[in-house]
Amino acid sequence: METKTARLTVLIDPAKKEAFEMLCSAQDLTPSQVVRQLIREYLERHGVTYKTKSPLAKRGR
Repeated sequence: METKTARLTVLIDPAKKEAFEMLCSAQDLTPSQVVRQLIREYLERHGVTYKTKSPLAKRGR
């Protein structure tokens, strides 16, 4: 899992934003959780790999 975060700003029309937030809330998810999952799935679908830092790796486990 990632140990640091970066901000991604996305412009979206207000009606879509409201619908998205309502759907996320109904599923007991935050919009950030859903966007992160969408990004992971998009990268996987296109065969893109990326490094993640594990807290356990830092300790030499």
